Amino acid sequence: MATILVTGANGQLGQCLRAISLTEPTIKFTFVNSKELDITKKEDLTSFFNKTDFDFCVNCAAYTAVDKAESDEDMAKEVNVLGAQYLAEACLGTNTKLIHISTDFVFDGASNIPYTEAHETNPLSVYGKTKLEGEIAITSVLTEYFILRTSWLYSEFGNNFMKTMLRLSTERSELGIISDQIGSPTYAKDLAKVVVHIIKSNSNQFGLYHYSNEGVASWYDFAKAIFDITNTKMVTNAIPTLAYPTPAIRPPFSVMDKTKLKKNLEIEIPYWRDSLKEAISNN
Repeated sequence: MATILVTGANGQLGQCLRAISLTEPTIKFTFVNSKELDITKKEDLTSFFNKTDFDFCVNCAAYTAVDKAESDEDMAKEVNVLGAQYLAEACLGTNTKLIHISTDFVFDGASNIPYTEAHETNPLSVYGKTKLEGEIAITSVLTEYFILRTSWLYSEFGNNFMKTMLRLSTERSELGIISDQIGSPTYAKDLAKVVVHIIKSNSNQFGLYHYSNEGVASWYDFAKAIFDITNTKMVTNAIPTLAYPTPAIRPPFSVMDKTKLKKNLEIEIPYWRDSLKEAISNN
């Protein structure tokens, strides 16, 4: 039986993995939140890993408050960079394979074609910068790792765009939604299935991968789809990014090419709108 440690278990992906774990009797999952295991405390990590033998560690722990990170760089770096490094070192010392979650925010959005894993990175925000530095820290320590960059993550758990739109649909009749940021909405449950697939296949195709749902959308398209699927009467106005300034700069285009993942890991990826219907029905 494969033994798996999941850090950051209270986040969206952690909760999706917890839900999937109930249907995976051949995998023994151990879920820990930041209070139970703080990845920024090296000694605690080492002690924890030495007590239990894990085949895989899935790192869902991250500082993800994108705008707050602009004024809280030290904490973002501590979690996203040092935490990732300490976790990699703990995995190295115990022969544990690491599956780490990263982000499309490592790119600046200047491309007009989907980003491959070979594309040059140039993060525009503290969040993107620290996540990229976390990737580099992991690759400097380990050879057996999977880094999965994902984008626009949402689910029935936690706080995310889908849940915000569903809440606002009960409070407002008109919304302005940004239409000039383009990406791919990703259902966290689909990403969790990819993680489980990697574990069960025991693949040795280690490295950096891109994963999002298939298709392309703006935040405006995403919102319209949510209201269409739920038959919500909502006046949606397309607005430019400049009309909704935020502390962190977002990449205007962050569509990722998933060819490598589909080929090396033999994974079929659902279309974003089909997954959105499932997420809404599970909400």
